[in-house]
Amino acid sequence: MRTLLVLGRVSNLPTVWSDCLAAWWLAGGGSWLALACVSLSAGLLYEGGMFLNDAFDAEFDRRHRRIRPIPSGAISEREVWQWGFTWLALGLAAAAWLGMSVVMWAAVLCGFILLYNAVHKWAPLAPVLMGTCRLCVYLVAAAASERGVSGEVIWKGLALAAYVAGLSCLALKESSRVRINLWPGLLLATPVVFAALIDDGPGWEAAVVYSLVLAAWSSWALSHSLGPGEPNVPFTVSRLLAGIVLVDALAVASASEPRAGCFGLWFALALLLQRFIPAT
Repeated sequence: MRTLLVLGRVSNLPTVWSDCLAAWWLAGGGSWLALACVSLSAGLLYEGGMFLNDAFDAEFDRRHRRIRPIPSGAISEREVWQWGFTWLALGLAAAAWLGMSVVMWAAVLCGFILLYNAVHKWAPLAPVLMGTCRLCVYLVAAAASERGVSGEVIWKGLALAAYVAGLSCLALKESSRVRINLWPGLLLATPVVFAALIDDGPGWEAAVVYSLVLAAWSSWALSHSLGPGEPNVPFTVSRLLAGIVLVDALAVASASEPRAGCFGLWFALALLLQRFIPAT
């Protein structure tokens, strides 16, 4: 069971469900059953992507990361391939229950998941593909809501995509002990910049508060790899992954949504799960 949990990076699932909740609220909300179903679909697609990540990287891991489940002998490569495609199929099936537009966006997400896993070890734009996957989660969840995909959902999904691309750039240095570059931090600041540009309505006070929280959390996480002493990139990346929930909270708070505080539950759960299952 632990092998399956590690392969699925289940400590990151709260961030996926947080993405779904944010996009669903931004697009008008609707049926709670639809939210549960689209969250299930996104979670299954995420699990499929994580399993296939190890399957595609099996040869690399045999040479450089022998503690991963496949090279360590905890599970066979064939089983990981089977699990990965099974999760993807189940995710698409769950989306199909919500209608054609949802399953269409879910299929797009599935395509980007497969593309990222196939090329991420050598393609310079791999972090952009990872960010695009998170944008697609927003689009899948929005398609299941009352108003569907809107400009606001796309705009705030792009802010999330930039944040995820930034932390993905940092994750490239995770297996080494070299000091990370500062420029990906500029991408991490994108949600705050976007909020400052568009949030001039009734929710601007909440947007300021959540922007400060996100900026403080990201700065603290980066300090463990940029400050004096040996850089701890895995710690930084793990905490920035949990910070995805804060990006979602900012997106909702800036839309005058008074329920943004409930994202604290997903944030706490992500941090709790990281104590038992590695996030990366």
